[in-house]
Amino acid sequence: DYHHLLDPARLVERGLFVAEGRLVVRQLLNLPRWQLHSILLTAATAENLGAVLPLTNAPIYVVAQALMNDIAGFNLHRGCLALAHRPPSLGLPDLDRIATGPLSRVLVMEGVSNPDNIGGLFRTAAAFGVGLVVLGPSCGDPLYRKAIRTSMAATLVVPFVTAPQWPGAMADLKADGFTVAALTPRSDAVPLRDVARHPKLALMVGAEGDGLSDAALAAATLRVRIPMTTAIDSLNVTVAASIAMYHCWQE
Repeated sequence: DYHHLLDPARLVERGLFVAEGRLVVRQLLNLPRWQLHSILLTAATAENLGAVLPLTNAPIYVVAQALMNDIAGFNLHRGCLALAHRPPSLGLPDLDRIATGPLSRVLVMEGVSNPDNIGGLFRTAAAFGVGLVVLGPSCGDPLYRKAIRTSMAATLVVPFVTAPQWPGAMADLKADGFTVAALTPRSDAVPLRDVARHPKLALMVGAEGDGLSDAALAAATLRVRIPMTTAIDSLNVTVAASIAMYHCWQE
């Protein structure tokens, strides 16, 4: 099973994803919503994770570091890999099944495909208490190993759904009482500092370069921009979203 870790499509076909590193695997073991397939680790890591390994009934394989590198095909695992089962694909109609409490903070992504950005956005979302991430068209896989690692396991913590009906999903959020704020550098958008706090807010961000599509912008309740000097026309999507989340959801 671990010989195919460098082939994400093969893992997806088998309904699996890989988690790497002690922090991520520890989080995986502590979250009952995830069903583990197996764990591969070195003796030193087994000792480090000794308190949480009994939380799973999945097979645990302890091997030498060199053998682990050969099996995995890379050495960024830090002595610990786990395979877990992917959940069924969920959409907005499934919110009752996945919401962990009253839902008032939502992050919406359109076209964000870079795993570093996916991970960074989930990590920031977790930091600001976002209860749900909605993934629009062409978004990357939050369960890709680099996205999980970059997020510091936040993609395993913050629930997410896909929205194949796009941008119709925005109408569903509005019907549920959400204000949908589209983050854009366009000059006709409202400056972030002038945006009032909303009891139920969905913040929508797009891919770097292209930004949000015209259809997504049209589906939003309002357009929001971060005022900047003329020397720079835009920010990295994770940086921009972090600034907006802090403004909207600071405690």
